[in-house]
Amino acid sequence: MPEYFPFERNTRRPKPMPPPKSCDSQFHVFGSREKYPVRPGTVYEAPEATFAEVRKMHKILGIERGLIVQSTAYGLDHRAVLDALVEGGGNYRACGVINETVSDSELRKLHEAGVRGARFNFYKALNFAPSPESFSRSIPRIQELGWFVKLHLGAGDLIEYDALFKGLKMNVVIDHMGRADMAVGVKDPNVLKVIELLKTGNWWIMLSNGHKLSKTGYPWNDAIPIARAYIEAAPDRVIWASDWPHPLSTEKVPNDADLMELLYRYAPNEGERRKILVDNPAALFGFDR
Repeated sequence: MPEYFPFERNTRRPKPMPPPKSCDSQFHVFGSREKYPVRPGTVYEAPEATFAEVRKMHKILGIERGLIVQSTAYGLDHRAVLDALVEGGGNYRACGVINETVSDSELRKLHEAGVRGARFNFYKALNFAPSPESFSRSIPRIQELGWFVKLHLGAGDLIEYDALFKGLKMNVVIDHMGRADMAVGVKDPNVLKVIELLKTGNWWIMLSNGHKLSKTGYPWNDAIPIARAYIEAAPDRVIWASDWPHPLSTEKVPNDADLMELLYRYAPNEGERRKILVDNPAALFGFDR
């Protein structure tokens, strides 16, 4: 199994600091292998990255809220996420991974603990993609709970699975800027498809991993026009995430303050930043209910 770079531990403070109640809309936790064993067949194991470590990073960045996202490395075993929710109190929600084998009682347990969405990993490299049939059977179950759908996709998957996704009526979050081809920019068919969906009213986009998708490298200028296109298409349905601890990183991981400051370049207007960091995630994850 390949070795990947760990997260940067020496987080610096961003300039400026974000507004109060800012939210990191996706991060993962990885505990000890003894306590939280990975699933058979996982394609990666991340360096240990505990909830205590991410909270330390959040405090330095000025982040008060967050969404803990179940890693495919753990499959359907949510113990690491559930333990983190207990530690986080009311300032954290979670997004789980489910399929039709998850019982109704387990779904209720996840909901009561603070899970508010289900992530479906169509990204084939992770070896955990649901079949279209499994996905379709899962949707009514999470819709009944009022959860959102979170789609982790490969480049082109949004177009390939259009018939499967177009009937979704609940909130749907597209991860990692839709894996835009930044060499093509805003004319990338995948970007155009994201913008089309954002205009329908229930689709959301997560601004994350712009540094990984960039073809030009630091300071990742080629990510900015695509992020701007998304913000302009649906300013009330854009969220931001660090994707800490940056799983599958094949290069040295940036400082998380650099990634927040990249968001500031996506959204130079204070009102836009407040929506992306505070208002939009609060509405989606139910923080103020």
